[in-house]
This record gives sequence, C-alpha cells and structure tokens, in this order.
Amino acid sequence: MFKDNLKMAWENIINNKMRSFLTMLGIVIGVASIIALITIVKGATDSITDQISSFGANKIIVHIQGTQLKPGLLDRDIKNLEKIDNIIGVSQTLNEKSNIVYNKKVYENVVVQGKNDVYFSQTEDLIKLGRGINILDINGENRVCLIGTDIEKELFYGINPISKKMKIGGVTYTVIGTLQESQGFSLSNNNKAVIIPYTTAMNYFGTRYINSLDVYMEDGEMSDITTKNIESLLKVSFNNKDNAFSVSNMQSMIDSIENMTGMMSMLLGGIAAISLLVGGIGIMNMMLVSVTERTTEIGLRKALGAEPRRIQEQFLIESVVLSLVGGIVGLVVGAILAYLVSILLNNPFTLSYSTVLLAIGFSGGVGIIFGITPARKASRLNPIDALRSV
Repeated sequence: MFKDNLKMAWENIINNKMRSFLTMLGIVIGVASIIALITIVKGATDSITDQISSFGANKIIVHIQGTQLKPGLLDRDIKNLEKIDNIIGVSQTLNEKSNIVYNKKVYENVVVQGKNDVYFSQTEDLIKLGRGINILDINGENRVCLIGTDIEKELFYGINPISKKMKIGGVTYTVIGTLQESQGFSLSNNNKAVIIPYTTAMNYFGTRYINSLDVYMEDGEMSDITTKNIESLLKVSFNNKDNAFSVSNMQSMIDSIENMTGMMSMLLGGIAAISLLVGGIGIMNMMLVSVTERTTEIGLRKALGAEPRRIQEQFLIESVVLSLVGGIVGLVVGAILAYLVSILLNNPFTLSYSTVLLAIGFSGGVGIIFGITPARKASRLNPIDALRSV
C-alpha cells in the first residue's frame, strides 16, 4: 500500500510540473543557502586554523610593553624563561624598518627582523634556499641575513642571491638564505622582510631590551599551564604590573576562532532556515489546493473502502516527497555554489556529512510538519459530500 501511495504521489507531482517546481523553490533556496553558507564558513575557518597551526600549536607569543624603569626584557630574564618546565626554546624578535641596497638598486621601508637559531630550528618550511641563522652567527654577532621573496625578485631577479653582499642601513651584510613565500592569512608575512641575528640587530638598533618573544613548548597540550608559569615569572620581572606584558598561545587562538566561526555558522544557518519555513508554507498551500481539486478522487476512494489513515498517508507522502526532492536539488545547488566560492577565495572545500544530514533532515521535517494539516483535511473529508461534486 505504501508503494502505491508513493507512486500516486510521484505521478501527481509529475503531472503538475510547474506548480510542483514553484512549490519546491522555497525548499531549494533554503537548503542551498544552508549548505553554501555553512560550507563556505567552514572552509574559511579551516584555512585560517591551518595557517595558525603552521606557526606551531606548541608556540606561545609574548609581547612586552614594559615600564618606565624597565622598557623590555634583558638576557637574564630570557634565561629564566628557558628554565620553565615544558619550554624547549625561546626566540627573541626585534623589528625595525630600514632601506637596503644591492648593486645600486634600493628597496625602501624593509622590515629588518632580529631572530636567533631557535626560530629556524622550530619553524618548518621556512627556508627556500641556503641556510638559517645558527648559534655561531648569534655568538659572533655576524653580519649575515636571509631575505624574503619580494626582495629577492626586486633586487636579485635571475640571480642566485646566496653569498651576495648587500647593505642594510649602510652596513654590509652577506646573504646566506632566502625565505619561503608567505601566502594567505599570515601572522608574520616575511615576503618583504630581512632576518639578521638578533645579537647583531641589538647593536644595529642600539638597544639591550627585548620586547617580543616566541616561546616554544615540548608539549602543546600543556599550553595553559605553561602560559600561567610565564605570566607568573613576568609579573615578578615587572613588579606585578600586568599591563607591562601580554601572553597568548596558539591553541587558545585556534579555539577562539573555532568557537566564533561555529556561532557564525549557526547564525547563518538559522537565517537560511527561514527560507525553508517559507518553502514549507508554500507546500502546505499547494497541498490544500490539491485536496480541494481532488475531492472527487478522495470521495471515490473512501466509497470503495479506503481508510482515512491511507488517505492521510497518501497526501503526507506527497508533501514529504516534494520537500525531499527540493532538498536534494538544493543540496546540489548549494554544494556547487560553495565549491565555486572556495575556488575563488582559495579556501579548502569540505562538505561534511553533518551539514548534508542537517539540510536533508530539515527539509524532510518541513514536509512532514506542513503536510499534516492538508493530509488530515483529506482524510476527514465526508465521502457523500465529496461525491456530490461528481
């Protein structure tokens, strides 16, 4: 009997193609919106978290604002940080803008960064050509440097820059390596940067204080405890003045981004679901009209012994089929839109099973909810009154 009702429901949908299409349009738009919005947001989230993770989930970033008496950290403070449990290395960072010159070509406003050997040993896929800064460069305050891709293209186009001499702020440095190109979202874009040993940078900048650190952990799962230990030590260094420094870890940033984008996905999905409700109202309206048009058919079936439950089942199946077909079409349309946008934004395309089940389940539920009233009206129709219209 179920198969017969399903067959009759499908035949009625096919026989009224235009009306069925217009009825399903709201469901198609709603499902397509949900699929496209959630998938696009998830792709953007994955792209951002991947970029952040590439900097190391085992890294803690420390920024020092300092005080009037102590504007930054000294070497002894950094040595104390290195003694904290779970810390395997600390990389000092100094930044200053300067002009660089090679073969009478000038590149202005370049970010000159002072780094140590820990930065290069703990950062993957950083060097494209040559070598990084090592402990000998740090101890000897060597005048060596690594350059970003933009600088390489501008000053050394078609030339191997390794071992070439260039001037930074009027001082001659030897190029020992080039950096990989920074792409997409990046916390520290190195394309227009020059990296030199931090000890050399301290002399070049005329300072003995450090205001930025990358702290590397052995176990990233202990980031919260390690962060608290770092904060405790820094409070002692700056006489319990919390505004003298800030400490943040990558895992906390990733968790915060995932929470925010999760809430955004729910909000966008809720807004898109309104289209499904509108589509459901359209289905109910169409089914009520169908009941009125098919009064004679219903009367004949009842006169021949059809139970009200079977009549109700027939119209409910027709409502659910309309909704599910619209949901499947909307799924395909939404997936195609999300895929095209992902390509345009250079984000990963990930269509999760949960999103598909949510959209199809929602559309099926809409068909049931908004199909009950017309189905019950059809099942309660008096066969004598129905046959009077014959």
